Amino acid sequence: MPFDARTFPALSPAERGDRNNPRAVALWLLAVAGLIWIMVAIGGATRLTGSGLSIMEWAPLSGTLPPLSEAEWQRLYDLYRTIPQYHLLNAGFGMEGFKRIFWLEWIHRFWGRLIGLAYLLPFLWLWWRGAIPRALMPRLWLLFFLGGLQGAIGWFMVASGFEADRTAVSPYRLVLHLSMAFLLFGLILWTALGLLRPAPERLPPEAEAARGRVRRQVQAVFWLAVATMLAGGFVAGIRAGFTYNTFPLMDGRLIPAGYLDLSPLWKNLTANIAAVQFNHRLLATLTGLAAAGAALAAWRHLPPGRLRGLVWLLAGAVAAQYALGVLTLLHVVPVGLGTLHQTVAVGVLAAGLVAWHGLRAPRT
Repeated sequence: MPFDARTFPALSPAERGDRNNPRAVALWLLAVAGLIWIMVAIGGATRLTGSGLSIMEWAPLSGTLPPLSEAEWQRLYDLYRTIPQYHLLNAGFGMEGFKRIFWLEWIHRFWGRLIGLAYLLPFLWLWWRGAIPRALMPRLWLLFFLGGLQGAIGWFMVASGFEADRTAVSPYRLVLHLSMAFLLFGLILWTALGLLRPAPERLPPEAEAARGRVRRQVQAVFWLAVATMLAGGFVAGIRAGFTYNTFPLMDGRLIPAGYLDLSPLWKNLTANIAAVQFNHRLLATLTGLAAAGAALAAWRHLPPGRLRGLVWLLAGAVAAQYALGVLTLLHVVPVGLGTLHQTVAVGVLAAGLVAWHGLRAPRT
């Protein structure tokens, strides 16, 4: 599993060396993870406002600056007026309307560049200072490569929205882009946690035997939450949240009519509005039940203290996200609630990883 301690083992003192400063490296990585968290929030707002297709060029260097002249604004507006989204949704909204959607997408791309600099420059400085444990270097270079790949995936996603008769990006590419953001956040956070707490916390003998049981329950919550988030990506991609705005029933039914209308059957998982929204609700409910079970197990088997608190924090994050999802649905996905729902999803991911990391088995 990508987050198993065998994949990212704690570093021994010999590997860290005398000049290493794992805490400084961990704090840098946590800062980068925080920037990614904000990026996910900005991405949610960009998607919900339909701003993502407003910039039709991928210019990693020259695109750093916004338009600085009226001629440049007009050139970009004329480009935007060539795509279906303009003709089908925004025809005639003028330069002011274009600027409103342009600025949010520009901020989204600028923040991605900021993340790249916030990763690369401290990385090179810490490397030069000898602060990075040698065993960690391949992992950090891999994370840098994945960050660059995420930028390319972002453009791959945006380009799909320029195709004929499209007014939004491909839901498959959207889910790929969102998945990579979650993967980067998770890998960076797990690496930082390993540097801050290289040795698992010891428990009393009577509780030590239950650690693995609670950890497995936390892992189940984590993977169910990830599945729910990916299903939520398809809800966002096909705008399934704007239909069936009742809860817990969907048009008065537990399982909506037309659940398996599409052929082949697998397309119902990604393109059928009724099925996609129902699956997201079902996975969210299973995640909530699993989180409640993990919290109960922690209360019964773990002593009061940090580890029990981490499991309860995860359960609280899942409960908050569930309630927020219901509110977002009932209010027909307003931009504010929809953005907050996507943002809190990263909080659930973080809480799951922190609890999992805290409960990892001590070395024998």
